[in-house]
Amino acid sequence: MDTNRRALLKSAGAFGILIAAGVISAEAVLAAEVQSGFDAKNLADALRVLGGTAADSKDITITTPDIAENGAVVPVSVSTTLAGASEIYLFVEKNPNPMAAVFMIPADTEPMVQTRLKMGQSTNVLVVVKAGGKLYSATKETKVTLGGCGG
Repeated sequence: MDTNRRALLKSAGAFGILIAAGVISAEAVLAAEVQSGFDAKNLADALRVLGGTAADSKDITITTPDIAENGAVVPVSVSTTLAGASEIYLFVEKNPNPMAAVFMIPADTEPMVQTRLKMGQSTNVLVVVKAGGKLYSATKETKVTLGGCGG
């Protein structure tokens, strides 16, 4: 067993004890896990936070401009027809911190979000949707003419 997995199992056990004792809530644990995704310096580490591999899905629609004039404010819209969608994660592949946004979708609501992302250069926007306990993904390339991450 590698050291990262061992550390994860130890911290998961500790969080489980704290939740059972009522010291912290499950939401606090989820927030700590998501925060580690935002701190990740590459896409692979950021995706590891999700705890699985996402399957490609045609049921996820990503709308971004093909060419964004300003990488500081790139409009992104995501919707899905996957039943039971509960979480939507947005990643910008070549950004210094690839995880860009996380949305928790309440039950019985339309799984659709809109936001603006900062992109340092032309790159792929990766969307991962958690639905029914499984992960699904879709990717769309966006070209940036003026950098947004200090460019």
